[in-house]
Order: sequence, then structure tokens, then C-alpha cells
Amino acid sequence: MPPANISRRLAINHNPNYHYGYFARRCNIPMPSRSAELDLPGVTPSRQKRSRETTAALLEAGAEMLCRHSLAELSIEALCRQVGATVGAFYSRFESKDAYFNALMALAARDGERRVSEMAVAAPDDAGLAALCRQVVGGIIGWMRAHEGVLRAALQHDDNRPDSWSPFKALARANTERAIPLLLPAMGKGRRAAKSSAIAFGFQVVLGTLVNAILNDPGPLSLRDAELKERLSGCLLLLLEAEMKS
Repeated sequence: MPPANISRRLAINHNPNYHYGYFARRCNIPMPSRSAELDLPGVTPSRQKRSRETTAALLEAGAEMLCRHSLAELSIEALCRQVGATVGAFYSRFESKDAYFNALMALAARDGERRVSEMAVAAPDDAGLAALCRQVVGGIIGWMRAHEGVLRAALQHDDNRPDSWSPFKALARANTERAIPLLLPAMGKGRRAAKSSAIAFGFQVVLGTLVNAILNDPGPLSLRDAELKERLSGCLLLLLEAEMKS
């Protein structure tokens, strides 16, 4: 996220009743704070600190707005008003609205890759299968909650741009590949291929449920319900235990 002093300056100078960081914190939206993190496709690079801060503020505000609006409903004018920037400032940074959305997707994918790489490091060596299932499912849910609006927009946008979901499909595969060596030791010896297939299918069930919750929210549990983590990790555990007994 941009430093707190940037949020205060934007709120004071441009709109005393709006603090763009408040909603991002409420939605738990991680946003870039360093210039290297703003090296994104379709984003005009800048060496000036204030310009980078405005770019980060626009990205943060857009991610928050997508929690409440579709991509088609996202107004560039309204977005700029949120952070006290001009429409010209937006287009000096982003080639188009599509380029802007691509940058948001890239940020979400990068955060997902970081979380995947940290998955194995965070797991205790003596953790049981139930604890590991809670850890991996909780990590996936945490990432999806953090980027809920962007992920929903990517899914809704998929009909017009079939490639828009590709980075997240690759991320799902990476999640599964990292989870297999993490969960296998807790499933006992032997039948590694069958157990690996069970883990992969379990992740398909988990991810499919979460994608449906983001896109359709059919209930009874929504993405932000605390019970969802326990229910889904329990489902994964039962599926893997059934494979262990086969």
C-alpha cells in the first residue's frame, strides 16, 4: 500500500470525506509500495515518487471499486475522483482501461505466486494432515478474498477475452504442484501416484467451490464467511483420508 502520509495528503487535499485506503484495508487489498512492483504491462514507468504514488493509488482504488461494481460499470472518471487525480493523469499512466485491468490482474497473480512460494516454508515439519489442509485452504481463501473484485471481473470478462483467466489457471496449477509434496508425507507411504491424483482432485473441488462463490455466490456460505475455511478444509481432508483407506 502507499504510505499512510500519501493517503492523508490525498484525503486532505482532494476530498476531506474520503480516504481511499480505508476501503482497501477493509477489503484487505494488498497494493504495491515500491517502484519495482509497478513494473507492469501497459503501465507507463515513472521515476518520480509522487507519480508512482498516484499510480499505486489508482490501482488500489480500482481494486476496491471492483468489490462493488463490475468492470463494465467501473468509471474512469469516478476512479480518478476517488484519489483526486485527473482523467488525463490516468491515461498518462495506463494505455487504456483494458491495460489498467491487466495491471490489476498482474498484481493479483504476483501476490498469489508469492503466497504459493511461501506455502511450504510456513508448514511445520510435524504438522498433521488436518492442519495442513486447513493451512493450504486458508491460504487460497485469503488470496481470493484479497483480490475478490479483480478475480470476479476476470471471470466475468472471460467470454470476451478467453486469455484473461490464463494467469490464474497457471497459478492454480502451481498451487496444486506445491501442495502435493506438502501433503503427501502426511498421507503415509506407498501409492504415491494415486494419492497425488487425489490431492489434485481435492484442489479442483476447493478451487471450483471458491470460483463459484466469487462468481455466483449461491450460498449457503459466501467467500467471506469464516465457516467456509473449516468446511472446505474438512472436505479436502475427508477426500484424502478416503484415498488413504483405499
